Amino acid sequence: MKVTLLAYTPTPEMIVASAAKLCYSPTTIENIRDGLTDEKTTSFLEMLTEIGHASPIEHASFTFGIEGVSRSLLAQITRHRIASFSVQSQRYVMENQFEFVLPPEIAEIPEARVEFIKAMEADQKSYDKLTSILKEKHFKTLIESGMDEKTANRTAEKKAIEDARFVLPNACCTKMICTLNARSLDNFFAHRCCNRAQWEIKELADQMLKLCLEVAPTLFRQAGPPCLGGGCPEGNMSCGKIKNVREFYKELKAEALKA
Repeated sequence: MKVTLLAYTPTPEMIVASAAKLCYSPTTIENIRDGLTDEKTTSFLEMLTEIGHASPIEHASFTFGIEGVSRSLLAQITRHRIASFSVQSQRYVMENQFEFVLPPEIAEIPEARVEFIKAMEADQKSYDKLTSILKEKHFKTLIESGMDEKTANRTAEKKAIEDARFVLPNACCTKMICTLNARSLDNFFAHRCCNRAQWEIKELADQMLKLCLEVAPTLFRQAGPPCLGGGCPEGNMSCGKIKNVREFYKELKAEALKA
């Protein structure tokens, strides 16, 4: 997995503080940043957290490049609705020797690892075979309809992989660019940094949180699973490791601030 912070709102904490200031001050837009020192900016951000006024936080957005994750993760992350996604298409990009995500639990058991890799190899063979069969059929039909050979070849391949992709596994790697505002990110971290989140998306959330902390430490100072600031909301389904979780994120945030 590789996660890159591609872009973010310039001076994100200042922008959020400006929006908060506008809500509670008669100041003009022209003068909105006057007096917004680092200390005053921090004060506004802390106030928003204390009173639960989250809408100003939406004015800061962050764009991530994500590689080496599975289609299974894709199905989970797109459930976070206040976000924008651009994902490499399996309709238009042929999966020649597709890369895949190997779950750690499977990797630890030699017998399971061998079986998993066999399944991936079989999927690739099925995909290649189906692509070949379908492409041949589509190419013949397109040529008979009067299309030139070069265009027919390109079109037939596109039509073939559109259906052949149905045999590809959830483990198949994908890449994406996604953009979320800071409020949506906070919600994302609350759900996906939790120990009960699926391991792959938790790893993604941890990497994204670290990158956010490097550029907006005050804005994301309290971000993470809910148990960092209180009890576990999972009830009987709690991981039971609050002490370990708090220590982990204490170290993660300290490391991010050193970067």
